[in-house]
Amino acid sequence: MKRKIIVLICVLLLIAFAVAAILAAPKIRKAQYPREFSQFVTVYANKYSVPEALVYSVIKAESNFNPNAQSHVGAMGLMQLMPDTLDWLGRVMGEAPQGTIKDPETNIKYGTYYLSFLYNRFTNWETAVAAYNAGHGRVASWLSDSRYSSDSVTLKEIPYEETRNYVNLVFENYDNYNKLYYNEED
Repeated sequence: MKRKIIVLICVLLLIAFAVAAILAAPKIRKAQYPREFSQFVTVYANKYSVPEALVYSVIKAESNFNPNAQSHVGAMGLMQLMPDTLDWLGRVMGEAPQGTIKDPETNIKYGTYYLSFLYNRFTNWETAVAAYNAGHGRVASWLSDSRYSSDSVTLKEIPYEETRNYVNLVFENYDNYNKLYYNEED
């Protein structure tokens, strides 16, 4: 009799843990895919017509939301902008960048504008994200090469493993952000 009670208690505990895990799963997933700096992401995503989920996906891939992140090649901040890129974007936008490259608002503003610029140039987000990582000149040369593009618009293959992995990571993040926050399925 004692043994049956102990087994029953164990089974009930397992059920309780399973239910708790199921109920906690969305919170755990959201903790893995935060939306920090939303006050800036929302403003600049709307201003420059970039999906919010894509901005968060790039930030997650680039810095995992660390505004002080710096790469080995010198890219800085949440969206990992190079200082020369920030200066160039300021000239393209007709303004001197306000704030430092690691300032979250400045970094998100110019990083989001850059994504918009690349989308307007390449007309699809995957190619724009590849250009965000590899540079727009390099991606333009891939698009003109029949080994990598059959239509000069989309990349059928990305020749750089780093860029290929980066694009895959950003769009994996993008799918998760859409499912968690924007109710969009694949």
